[in-house]
Formats: sequence, structure tokens, C-alpha cells
Amino acid sequence: MVTVSVSTPEYGEKVGIIEVEGVITDALPIIDDLKYFRNNDQVKAILVRINSPGGGVAPSQEIFREINKSKHEKPIVVSMGTVAASGGYYIASAANGIVANTGTITGSIGVIMGFTNFEGLLQKIGLQTSVIKSGNLKDMGSPTRPMTPEEEAFLQSFVTEIHEQFINDVSQGRNMPVEEIRSIADGRILTGDQAKKLGLIDRIGNYDDAVQWAGRLGGIQGEISTMHPPKPPLGLIEELIHNEIHSWISKVSSYNEHLSLGYLCPYSD
Repeated sequence: MVTVSVSTPEYGEKVGIIEVEGVITDALPIIDDLKYFRNNDQVKAILVRINSPGGGVAPSQEIFREINKSKHEKPIVVSMGTVAASGGYYIASAANGIVANTGTITGSIGVIMGFTNFEGLLQKIGLQTSVIKSGNLKDMGSPTRPMTPEEEAFLQSFVTEIHEQFINDVSQGRNMPVEEIRSIADGRILTGDQAKKLGLIDRIGNYDDAVQWAGRLGGIQGEISTMHPPKPPLGLIEELIHNEIHSWISKVSSYNEHLSLGYLCPYSD
């Protein structure tokens, strides 16, 4: 689930704060907030606070592109919390600068696709399936039969293509050679310290350090204050429904391997 904190703007120059929490399933709230801060003269810089193990391919790419677009108008700094891995690192790599803690879990530059096979279980309980399809690959990944060599080769090439997109975007965002990124893009997780040594982040520090850096990049003098994008508060029933829906989506994205394709770190809760 992606959530965004709420606060009321005050006068004076500010650093705009956007919070990315949980599995990335929907890019639109983050894109809207980036646009809001981009067009707000009060905001001189943007800080994106990430605490996410990653998520869907398309929403991660959408957020990456909006950060990449916005950073040419106002400086954007990423602050990494407990985890900013896989899709979480993907979106971070587009920023002007990245700050992480020494023990932050990051990296995991890779793509995962999984399928669950129920064939043995169905045989035990006496169930059979019949499929009519228009082509050999139409039901690839079916949970009722083994995957064919043709299907496995096709899906591997598909995952490889998505992986190359990840590598190329990180290379662009971090201004690092593609081959340098590829050499560490095997899905491994990294500590903040390790990521710093590899050039995947810029500084070791906490949230306040990142706020201060963003503010100075934005030309703010003296004490630096922050603001969050305005959001209309949800009613109690709306909030409960909203949280339940996103909780369900997050669980599906994280644990239902039959449906999964994503930039997701497998070592997070």
C-alpha cells in the first residue's frame, strides 16, 4: 500500500514531503503529490521518504518517470527508512540524491515472477480441467499443469526484458555505466553502507539529514521547515474500507505468486 501523510501548509519556503509506505500498487497518489509540489511556489525542494520493499512494475516505472521529470524543476532527495528495495530502490534512483541509514535494506535490483501449481492436489481430490485456447501461450502459467519448455523460455525472456528496463533506468538515474549496474543487478539486497560504497546512494544519514540537504539544494536559508500535500480527511467508514482494500492488494502482491510480476524484495515482511 502507498500512503501519503497529511498536514496543513504554513507560510514561508518549505521542503515538500511525500511518503511512500508499503507495497507499491498505485502510482497516481504519488504522481499527484509530485505535481502539486512542482507547481507550488512555496515549495523549494521535495523529499520522498521511502519505506517499501517494492511492488508492481508499472507503478514503480510511473513514479520513477515523474520524479525524473520533477527533479529538473525542483531538487528531489530521497530518504530511505527501514527498507527501500527493488521497486522502492527503482523510484529512489531517479532523485537528485539519496540518503539511507547504515542498516537500511536496499538494492534488490531484479524482477520476480512466480506461479503456483495445484495439479497434484486436483488429482488427489478427483478434479480435472478442460481448456480451449486460441494459441499455445494463451494459458501459460496455468496452475493445473506443468509449464512447457516453450512457455518457460518465453517467460524468461519477458522477465529479462523487464530486468533490462530496471537496469537501464537505474543507470540513467544514478548516472552510472549500465555494465556497472548490471554487475550488481542479481537481486541481492544491500545495507545502506554497502550501497554507498557501490554508488547506489549518496549519503549516510537519517530523515532530518535528508530534509536539511533537500532544503539547502532548494536554496532555503536558515531553519528548514516542511509541509505535506493537502488531503481531504476520510470518514471513519471510508478509512476502514480504504485500509482493508489496500491491505488485501498488498497481500496479493506480496504472497500470491501465481499472480505476481514485480520489483519486490523477497526478504521483507
